[in-house]
Amino acid sequence: MSERLPLSGLLVLDISTFIAAPAAAVALADYGADVIKIEAPGEGDPHRHNYKRAATYPRSERNFPLQLDGRLKRSLAIDLKKPEARPVLEKLVGRADIMIVNFPPPARERLRLRFEDMQAINPKLVYCSLTGYGETGPDRDRPGFDVTAYFGRSGILDAARYEDGPPGLSLPAQGDRATAMTLVAAILLGLRHRDQTGEGCWVGTSLYANGAWANGTTIAGAAIGGRLVTREPPHKPRNALTNLYRTRDDRWLQLLMVRDDRLWPTFCDVIGRPALATDPRYAEREERRRRALELHAEIAPIFASKTYAEWEALLSGTGIPFGVIGRVADVVDDEQARHAGIFAETTNPEVPRTVNNPIRLGFAKPRMSGKPPAVGENSAEILRELAYSEAEIEALRKAGALG
Repeated sequence: MSERLPLSGLLVLDISTFIAAPAAAVALADYGADVIKIEAPGEGDPHRHNYKRAATYPRSERNFPLQLDGRLKRSLAIDLKKPEARPVLEKLVGRADIMIVNFPPPARERLRLRFEDMQAINPKLVYCSLTGYGETGPDRDRPGFDVTAYFGRSGILDAARYEDGPPGLSLPAQGDRATAMTLVAAILLGLRHRDQTGEGCWVGTSLYANGAWANGTTIAGAAIGGRLVTREPPHKPRNALTNLYRTRDDRWLQLLMVRDDRLWPTFCDVIGRPALATDPRYAEREERRRRALELHAEIAPIFASKTYAEWEALLSGTGIPFGVIGRVADVVDDEQARHAGIFAETTNPEVPRTVNNPIRLGFAKPRMSGKPPAVGENSAEILRELAYSEAEIEALRKAGALG
């Protein structure tokens, strides 16, 4: 492993709130970037308080979302609406390599945070913006969150529901976290462009575009006039061999036997019904599909007769694709999660473990994080780096520009 992390020496300005954009900045910080979080004095980024306010978050008195999305950053609390704060921002932009912003376009215009504003200060800056629905168009100014823009507008929630049932809701920030990695990729492409040309650039994405990409198979089919199919509940499958089955211990087993032309006899042996392999009702793939409800009635009670662990032992090594519908609590103690690097240890005793970013490198590991900064914890330190005197720092505080 290299001692020098690949993003060491890069200065990132994180001028964003809530989750997707700040999470992208975290991934950059994990691999060595110096990330300065610019937030409003006082409360700071509203996401700091989501662990108490968000109805769908796990209940805890410890600020686990901040450890996840605020780690390895330095906090500079300045009020960008105050004219006294502008010189501070411009000095930082002049030094920065990357700027990440997710304010809606009108707010960027009011605060003079547009790409063209920043490019005039630093022509080599890689400017990354995130919107809910895109930089242009009738909905460019509409606030977007992952449940509305990523999951809702893209058709995911509607397409994933069972026939005649209401749309479900996603879990907190799922679309945000996927979008964060798109932002990371866009930023790295921007840096590559700068390496090649010596010029800065704009890069970005939207929650809507990422939701459509995640839903790409369905949308691509619809775009050429393909007939959309509804999702059937497990007791009414179109294909009984790619379906969910409840086990004796109330777990759900996902059977995904897409190559049943080869695996059907093996499957029949494993479930203890070898005669089904030659039963004329199910001997051919087309018949198995046509008689999916009958086949489901045959095998659902069989799956219900054993625990998931018993089925895992029977199916492992057969080549039959299957898996458990995992519970969130299972991931915490999953041995495979350790091998996959899903969790990151911290030196913060309040949150000693958090979720790692999903990038794995053969030549470097992410930095270990400590406790995330309080709002404005590093304000004076950062201003001193910009050659501000103590008197100038105090003047900024008195003007209400610095927290």
